[in-house]
Amino acid sequence: MTQSTDADRDSALKSRRRLLRDTGMIGGAAVAGALGASEAGAADTDNLPPNAPEWMKTPGDPMGSQPYGTPSPFEKNVVKNIPKNLKQYLSASARTPLQDLDGIITPNGLFYERHHGGVPSVDPAQHRLMLHGLVDRPLIFTMDDLRRFPSQSRIHFLECSGNPAYTKPFGKTASDLVGLLSCAEWTGVSLKLVLQEAGLQAGAKWVVAEGADAAALTRSIPIEKCLDDAMLAYSQNGERLRPQQGYPLRLLLPGFEGNMNVKWLRRLHVTAEPAYSREETSKYTDLMPDGTSREFTFYMEAKSIITKPSGGQRLTTPGFHEITGIAWSGHGKIKRVDVSVDDGKSWQEAQLQEPILTRALTRFRLPWHWDGQPAVIQSRAIDETGYVQPTLAELLGVRGENSFYHNNAIWPWRIASDGEVTNAAA
Repeated sequence: MTQSTDADRDSALKSRRRLLRDTGMIGGAAVAGALGASEAGAADTDNLPPNAPEWMKTPGDPMGSQPYGTPSPFEKNVVKNIPKNLKQYLSASARTPLQDLDGIITPNGLFYERHHGGVPSVDPAQHRLMLHGLVDRPLIFTMDDLRRFPSQSRIHFLECSGNPAYTKPFGKTASDLVGLLSCAEWTGVSLKLVLQEAGLQAGAKWVVAEGADAAALTRSIPIEKCLDDAMLAYSQNGERLRPQQGYPLRLLLPGFEGNMNVKWLRRLHVTAEPAYSREETSKYTDLMPDGTSREFTFYMEAKSIITKPSGGQRLTTPGFHEITGIAWSGHGKIKRVDVSVDDGKSWQEAQLQEPILTRALTRFRLPWHWDGQPAVIQSRAIDETGYVQPTLAELLGVRGENSFYHNNAIWPWRIASDGEVTNAAA
């Protein structure tokens, strides 16, 4: 890699300044416009420059007033997207407000949820993980036993395979559409190490995982995945798992559909055959046009979505706007993200923000000058295998109208002349 020179940095800085100047983002007129917009939207201008704002005039909250930190009260609307009209909330989901987040890490309090029998209250001192079946030494682990193993921390996304369903009407916001998606740094123990401790026997092809919730959710995991990058996770983003995320222990299968990442993990049964449980037969299978279904479609394919500007937002003025969003793939790293601002007629490559990690969210950005005319913007992801994110029409041509899971279509946003952003596929 060649080192950048002072001349290179000066040239890059001048280019950025030129872009901002040409798009009206610097200069006296832009500053005046920004102040005018602030004054028009504020009932009281006493806190605006050059005045000293109220919060400078007295000391703030003392240390210790919040032993566990909370967001600013001015961010009180950035919350999980929970449908208000559910018939019941025991087997339900809550979505991450993707359009309100930056970067790639989802705060623990905004991580999406999907439950099948409510959230159990599990005492970690009494919780046990049983490992049995086709192993030389059946074992029962306490949480302290598991934490004695060498630990590891990795960043990975989790996504529900019903994110979103193929059925209309489609959602209005990015959260409505693909909010059953989040990304975190996970800490735990390699499942491979734990299986090696027990000793796998010949014929061990599957591991059937069971959760300790009221639904006793059960999924079958191929042994190849268990011996690859699977993890028994006990921490998320540096703290112990939240109850909604499987406290005190969950299975983490990077790139696999969310339902397989069994929460409140209590049992691993090593077998020669899959269990064919409810969640892998009548549910979480992909129906095809001829009436058959695809069996064991574990991986989440490459996908992306623009989160800003996106549905429910509004562009306040023509000029410079940054198009940004997230991309991900269950098959590895994101290689490229293309963005179209003319309804798919042409595409340009977006900049990928570091770090670009395997089976993790990747943030992309594209500078854009909006001329104030109606436009349709969209993104498509290409992963390191060469797979290209398809359009909804292309998916429906293969899956038909009866499919429900694994919808990784391109989602376009329509921008009206007044700046209002809506779902162009709705």
